[in-house]
Amino acid sequence: MIGKAGNDSGRPSICPTLRYADAKAAIRQLTEAFGFTGIAVYEDQDGSVAHAELGQGNGVVMLGSKGKGGRFDEAMENGGPTGVYVVVTDVDAHHRRAVEHGAEILMPPTDQDYGSRDYMARDLEGNVWSFGTYAPEVRG
Repeated sequence: MIGKAGNDSGRPSICPTLRYADAKAAIRQLTEAFGFTGIAVYEDQDGSVAHAELGQGNGVVMLGSKGKGGRFDEAMENGGPTGVYVVVTDVDAHHRRAVEHGAEILMPPTDQDYGSRDYMARDLEGNVWSFGTYAPEVRG
């Protein structure tokens, strides 16, 4: 269970934000292989993804297309891959789904010394996604 760090609105207070050369392919992989749920996708006139929000549990990841301009796109221009940790209840079932959809697995489900069971995968553009049972506790 995640504690409330001054946020009782039911909305996550931290949202990882990623940029993709092919944001539509990223959305497909994140929803199909990793089980995210589409919340919103906003496209520019040229059909590229201006902004998208995908949910997993009570968390949200935001993403969009690279090369669209704007301050965030400029700031992220030379950024490397990002690592994101997502809490899931059934690591083995989640891993099977990812494998069935062809995700690149970096570490199979593994019991950790600190009590978590985790696995790691790389998305189509090099970001590392860790999925596991460890859920940090936020104390107010």
